[in-house]
Amino acid sequence: MSGELEDRVVLVTGASRGIGAAIARRFAAGGANVAVHGRDRDALDAVTHDIRRDLGRATSFVADVTRVDEIERMRDAITGALGPVDVLVANAGGSFEAPGPIEDATEQGFRASVDGNLTATFFTLKAFLPAMKTRGRGAIITMSSAAARRAHVRNPIAYAAAKAGIEAITRIAALQAGPFGVRVNCIAPETILTERNIGRIPDAMKVSLAEDHPLKRLGVPDDVASAALFLASDASSWVTGVVLDVAGGSVLA
Repeated sequence: MSGELEDRVVLVTGASRGIGAAIARRFAAGGANVAVHGRDRDALDAVTHDIRRDLGRATSFVADVTRVDEIERMRDAITGALGPVDVLVANAGGSFEAPGPIEDATEQGFRASVDGNLTATFFTLKAFLPAMKTRGRGAIITMSSAAARRAHVRNPIAYAAAKAGIEAITRIAALQAGPFGVRVNCIAPETILTERNIGRIPDAMKVSLAEDHPLKRLGVPDDVASAALFLASDASSWVTGVVLDVAGGSVLA
């Protein structure tokens, strides 16, 4: 799908590593002018350097997406430097608590999970959607997880709840934005072998986790990036309000 995003301005939040970095690289290869967001300046610089080395276009932006004022400043900076955002990938998030019984969950961990995932996604859409509606075009991709719909003892409860909320936001935003020519879709990955997961999941557990998937392997960041490219491109021009499982079939049952 080389060239599918030619000259479009794309913002990928949480793109300093892992899934977000893979999406940023794939979109740049597709011709996009990518705004790479994160909070780790050194990691952001590494991603933008890799993209530019491969003759892509990327500019890094630092902001805390749990704060409305910082998101709005980033939006204005991106618009001034690159132009209005055509494609938004609200990827920033993560798990901020360990799995365990509800009674063992901490207030700090619960609030961090909700703020880092659900609140961040809501504030990001709130900041960038109005301009898309005014221009009458745009594509938004949110990031959920198989944990939102697949109950498992390994799922941290606040993370699962926050990701389920993101799916609800996605559907409502799709209904509201559709008449203005803006599409809103969601990707729900299962276990993805990011740099972090490769290091923290023992090899024996990787094998057992792979057996839980009909495709008998774990996902890699490029699996999610390929799905994101489809949802961002004109190839999915009649697709909105969907949650696309990139999960190796693990949510079938």
